[in-house]
Amino acid sequence: MADSIDESKNVTVTEEDLENKSKGELIKLAGQLRDRRNELNQMASERASARDDLNAKTREKVDEAQEHREKRDELNEQVQEHKDQRNELNAEANELFDKVDNLKNDLELDEGTSVEQLKEEIEDLEFKQQTEVLSSEDEKELIEKIETKREKLQEKQEKLDEGGDLEALKEEAEEVRSEASKHHQKVTELADEAQKHHNEMIEAYREADEIRDEADEKHEEFVEAQEAADQHHEDFVRVQKRLRELDKKEEEQERSQREEKQEAAREEAEEIYQKFKEGETLDTEDLMKLQKAGKL
Repeated sequence: MADSIDESKNVTVTEEDLENKSKGELIKLAGQLRDRRNELNQMASERASARDDLNAKTREKVDEAQEHREKRDELNEQVQEHKDQRNELNAEANELFDKVDNLKNDLELDEGTSVEQLKEEIEDLEFKQQTEVLSSEDEKELIEKIETKREKLQEKQEKLDEGGDLEALKEEAEEVRSEASKHHQKVTELADEAQKHHNEMIEAYREADEIRDEADEKHEEFVEAQEAADQHHEDFVRVQKRLRELDKKEEEQERSQREEKQEAAREEAEEIYQKFKEGETLDTEDLMKLQKAGKL
């Protein structure tokens, strides 16, 4: 809220005051106008100083916000770089995993029972053959199952041997994916840091706006005080002008009175001089008047 000046302390001057007030009253009025003008000028100066301080703080906050903006943008550039690397590595990993899948399909490694499972099944059947009493027909059937599974196991192992590069390819794909994950983690970390700088930038701009509003308010207060001071100065000048007019008028009246007295003295001296020429006796006062008038 603006800190308005106390208008009750202001001094006003009307044309009627200038015309009707005595010289003494006008001198007093001029002093009041001068004192209030000086007080208002001091107030305006203080408000201007406060406004300038606030404007300086506004610039500091704007500079701070700009620093956060630059840091945010720098981090966002790094985020984009790591995103690009992550995406490239993910694409490379996807290609490698596709090759793994294609190789598995070519080797038919994903079809049927796994090698480990076949080994377990063979062991179970052999254990059954060794521990259970079976009829000739059941034992023959069991032996055939064991042989069939051994054949499948051999086929699987042969395919695995043929696909010796599969594990290496899979390992390479996982390494590439792991590297992509590192870049993704970096993206997350940098993005979080960039967001912090963004939030701090927004806060700094918000504070700058608040301080700028205070500075604008203080400027309005400065203008109000300065305009009031200027008005008091103008009125002071008006009163001073009126006082000079009165001084001049007094001087003219005094000069006119002096001239009238001098004229009266000359006329009196002329009358005395005529009496002297006519032989009348003059007293001392008359002689002094003649001497003063330059007649003797």
